[in-house]
Amino acid sequence: MKRRRAIGALAAAAAPGWWAEAAAAPAAPGQAVVWPEVALLDGGRFGAAQVAGRALVVVFWSTTCPYCRRHNQHVEKLHRAAAGHRLAVLGVASERDAAAVRRHADQQGYTFPITTDHAPLAAALSARRIIPLTVTIDRAGRLHQVIPGEMFEDDVLGLLPWADKEG
Repeated sequence: MKRRRAIGALAAAAAPGWWAEAAAAPAAPGQAVVWPEVALLDGGRFGAAQVAGRALVVVFWSTTCPYCRRHNQHVEKLHRAAAGHRLAVLGVASERDAAAVRRHADQQGYTFPITTDHAPLAAALSARRIIPLTVTIDRAGRLHQVIPGEMFEDDVLGLLPWADKEG
């Protein structure tokens, strides 16, 4: 047992940055989100600069989830309705194969930005593993809600006026 402890202590000392990152918890409602920069499927980047002064709806989903497919149709409507508002939508696919996610998004008609950088966003926003999972962040950069499961269209579209509210 002493050997395992020694190896663990050595590993922790050798990688203090990783250890601190792994120990960090996602933001709780009302707390500021430490926003990671992620790569988008279209080759762009999505980070703090794209979030500043805007409310955000982040949806964690999978290409194989039928609930996610229905849910994302509502998210797409929200994304289109958000033009001219201070709201950004970001999809976070759980698959690592960006080409497969891109094909799926094209087939489904999704135009909202999508990333496959699941781990840093899950670490910042929620440890929950249910999909779909919708996370809202207010314009001040604070976590507002973590909503597990599929939402009705009216509930998803109801996020648009919320995003324009101050504070």
